Amino acid sequence: MPIIAIDGPAASGKGTLARKLARHLDYAYLDTGALYRAVGLLVARAGGDADNEQDAVLAAQQLAEADLAKITSDPEMKSESTGGLASKVAAIPAVRALLLDFQHQFAASPPGGKAGAVLDGRDIGTVVCPEAEVKLFITASVETRAKRRFMEQYGEGGSDEQYLAILRDLIRRDERDTQRATAPLKAAKNAHLLDTTNSDIEAVFEMAVTLISDRMTIA
Repeated sequence: MPIIAIDGPAASGKGTLARKLARHLDYAYLDTGALYRAVGLLVARAGGDADNEQDAVLAAQQLAEADLAKITSDPEMKSESTGGLASKVAAIPAVRALLLDFQHQFAASPPGGKAGAVLDGRDIGTVVCPEAEVKLFITASVETRAKRRFMEQYGEGGSDEQYLAILRDLIRRDERDTQRATAPLKAAKNAHLLDTTNSDIEAVFEMAVTLISDRMTIA
């Protein structure tokens, strides 16, 4: 089953690219970060602590029985606070182990009878799908990523203080994601690096399609 693994830090553009590629190829798409965001949100709404292993594991277990579509469509899933919670629960090995099986099954048997799968996250090419035919690592400067997230949330009406708060949060999340003991954020040795700092999504998409075409026969 063809698999495309897309990794990268928050607000790098990996999700936008992954969705666009999935539509282009007619592959199933999984935002693995949404799984961790959902766990973080469940922890918060239960009054738990995202740094506490017991609270996080309980939420991960509940996620398997919950309506994932309903949770992932919750507007709070996209908030910066939920993103921070996701980064915390993702650093807990027991949580990662519980969610790993779901990701493996999705990649091995894409839903909807799709001919392949596109997964994006932070450890897809290194841990979840090391056998993926194509691995892409999407990056951008943290300042660029903060500006993107700032514009998404506040548009032209935001303040310098709000931008700086987002920048500080992304720096903290990058540090947690790259330095955690289990499945840290890093590019797979055979991943193609795409820097989006000075590129728009269309340019990055065309580069990705070319790389995929060089590796796979696309019907």
